[in-house]
Amino acid sequence: MHAPTGDAPATLPPQQTGTAARTAPEPAARARPGTTWWIWAMAAALFLGYSILSLSVHERLLSRSFDLGIFVQVVRSYAAWHLPVSEVKGPDFPVLGDHFSPVLALLAPLYWLWPSVKMLLVAQAALVAGSMVPLAFWARRALGAPAAAVVGACYGLSWGLASGVESDFHEWAFALPLLTLSLTALSAGRLRAAAAWALPLVLVKEDMGLTVAAIGVVIAWQGGRGNRRTGLLTAAAGVLAVALSLLVLSSFHPGGFEGYFGSHNPGSGAPAGPQDAAGGGLPAMLERLTIGLIEPREKVTTLILIFAPTLFLALRSPLALVLVPSVLWRLASNYPPHWGTGYHYSLLVMPIVFVAFVDALHRRGTGGRSLYRYLAGCAGVTLLLLPHFPFWQLVKADTWRNHPRTAVARQVMAEIPDDATVQASHYLVPHLADRTSVSLYGWGDSRPNPEWIMVDTEVAPQWRWPMSVVQESYALEDARAHGYRTVVERDGFVLLSRTAARTG
Repeated sequence: MHAPTGDAPATLPPQQTGTAARTAPEPAARARPGTTWWIWAMAAALFLGYSILSLSVHERLLSRSFDLGIFVQVVRSYAAWHLPVSEVKGPDFPVLGDHFSPVLALLAPLYWLWPSVKMLLVAQAALVAGSMVPLAFWARRALGAPAAAVVGACYGLSWGLASGVESDFHEWAFALPLLTLSLTALSAGRLRAAAAWALPLVLVKEDMGLTVAAIGVVIAWQGGRGNRRTGLLTAAAGVLAVALSLLVLSSFHPGGFEGYFGSHNPGSGAPAGPQDAAGGGLPAMLERLTIGLIEPREKVTTLILIFAPTLFLALRSPLALVLVPSVLWRLASNYPPHWGTGYHYSLLVMPIVFVAFVDALHRRGTGGRSLYRYLAGCAGVTLLLLPHFPFWQLVKADTWRNHPRTAVARQVMAEIPDDATVQASHYLVPHLADRTSVSLYGWGDSRPNPEWIMVDTEVAPQWRWPMSVVQESYALEDARAHGYRTVVERDGFVLLSRTAARTG
């Protein structure tokens, strides 16, 4: 059948849900079978672009100990058949006491084949690119092939994915394909499939149970009496998973229940930026949950940018409710990096927003010129934002330029033997984490008295953490005074060793 034109009555009226959603005719039923190869080609192109971006960041010594260094140590632990530990977090620190992400064990077989930190970056690129495929297939069925091409491209190039891919590796990458599979099934009226794809999200991270609960609520609301039970059970499973995850985390954390929650409170020393020094307690919490949701202005800017690529039409879909857990905790947080558009914090919202966009267009029965206007607007906003986010690095000459200091860094790191204990600068840790027992130099919880210390004394001020130049200089002199010998000192890289005298 032909898609409706203009703003004609929708093929699937908003009040029709449940069985009606599954039996209603779809405007894209006209699409010929066997014409979907381009969706897979688009996913392959995105995979290549994501891989190049994240690997180029890593090769330029811009990947971080938090989180890439931690995650490679986690995967390396699983590959060695034991529970995950991270030396970056502390000596033999049990990572299941920090975040509940058993899904990372799935990377262990890949690590056996390619025991490198780069494997994590490539695996993440595959997961993020793969999440576009269910979205594009659903958009093709619901709105037609041209719409699927535009929506898939705009999603793949969206600023949230750009920031996430550029920011090393994060376990949330596993959530993206599950979210698109679940939400596209929900939009298509396949409610049990939506629940089935949502439930594994609880293995990605402890907070994902709240997203599962939100999906369950939408299923119960949309499904009518026949599927209300499925939705309520899904929501209950999500809430229960959060509770069980917190029990597991507190039991593994060295400080127990208080230690786990204390380490995730403001002032715990997270590396991404300074904490808000405002006081705690009930008054502070009430402020964060009211006026604090829109102040400072950075929060409003982020909210606008989340919905802008869909011309705010995503808000007209019930699927937008699934955003509530992911957005609310960020706005209520008093940790400044949560408020902005950087790092990986917007990875989760992009699939939800774009599936909601397709769902809203489908429900409205949008077609013809009206559909093309929405698609043109979506593409226009995406292209307008593109130069302001990391994908633009791929067209900058500096990304492809050979930097002499990176070659020196690799030569100096090659002096460190495999399986040695090391303390290294923040941006050097990921380059050593797949073959040594490395922790962060100057971090209070680092393993003391390592065999080797490697420091980049000329790192740019905006990337320096956790020590200032003066603190670092005193620390190096103190290390030399306590028996460390200088093995290499070149182009700002300093390598010290307690075994230098014996190894010569």
